[in-house]
Amino acid sequence: MTTVLRASDSAQFLGIVPALAGFTPRESIALLPFRGTRSDGAMRLDLPDAALPLTRYAAAAVELVVRVPATDALAVVVYTDEHPQHTPDGVVLPQAVTVDTLLACAEGAGLRVIEALCVTPDGWGRYDDTEPVLHSLSEIVPPPGATALGDVSGDQLSGAGLPSAPAGESRQVARVLRGLDGALGGRSASRSHDPQVIAASVLMEDIPAFLESVLDAPDSLPAVAVAALVWCLGRPPVRDTAIAQWATDHRRGIRTMEAQLAFATEGARVPDDIAHVFLGRGAAPDGDRLRAALLAVRHAAARAPRAARPGPLTVAAWLSWALGRATHAGRYLDLAREIDPSYSLALLLDTLISGAVLPEWAFRGRRSE
Repeated sequence: MTTVLRASDSAQFLGIVPALAGFTPRESIALLPFRGTRSDGAMRLDLPDAALPLTRYAAAAVELVVRVPATDALAVVVYTDEHPQHTPDGVVLPQAVTVDTLLACAEGAGLRVIEALCVTPDGWGRYDDTEPVLHSLSEIVPPPGATALGDVSGDQLSGAGLPSAPAGESRQVARVLRGLDGALGGRSASRSHDPQVIAASVLMEDIPAFLESVLDAPDSLPAVAVAALVWCLGRPPVRDTAIAQWATDHRRGIRTMEAQLAFATEGARVPDDIAHVFLGRGAAPDGDRLRAALLAVRHAAARAPRAARPGPLTVAAWLSWALGRATHAGRYLDLAREIDPSYSLALLLDTLISGAVLPEWAFRGRRSE
């Protein structure tokens, strides 16, 4: 069922923005693409870096907005901890020059401007008022029905941390991983005397089936399955298979595994449709599959030894990116690069994200951050 939220004035509109974004932005600019009088979501950008020309920042922002099909207007909301300036001529809202540049760029692209608002610690105001006035933050109240869309009290970084991991379980995962490295590093898995290592090896006899199984109970995987998952995500052919399978289905996972093995052993070219999934092209993935996979990978990363975390952390970054959560993706990449600054997939994803690139499907009625 679709929840429709309506706003009759600017204060009510500000009450809707967090529901559309899925969180309450902080130190950010929220861009809301409109089709006529309707908006289905919000995009979040960091406030501009002083070293970046404002014209380039504004052009990149508007380029994101116009990629949303049928967009003919936008709203802009600045969220900042900066205080407005009080001058003899009146109130000057923070980021006024940034917003002027952005709106000029939007109008140059043929977009109407629905709203241009600023939320500060001292109150909220409109950029287009001849004499800006600060209104009380108490006027910003979520409209009826907004709570049905979830808790939005956190900011864009909320939920990006790894879950807590019991020390005993982490030690168990580390022990099984060491056993897997030995058992699968040239010696027969059956020679292991550790029943948990043997069990983890058995799970990986059919890797696509194992990857599919972790979606069934992603936040309650036993230590044996966690160790097997961490081991898989640390090997590029299997890691890339996991990404493609979780974004599509079991059958595509089997095909991707075959293509990855053919590439590794024979140098065979990976089919374009498989590569396109990784680049965010084609049909939108099932969001429930992505969210379940992300939950499983986050739990695995939290329980993995530090040196084994770059694989699952980078997959968590891709899954977050695929869900339109670029801020979360960036956080996971930061964690991965703290461990291994040269991790290749992290470097590639960082190039995509820092270039303000989102998956094509993120612009088809899905919110992004």
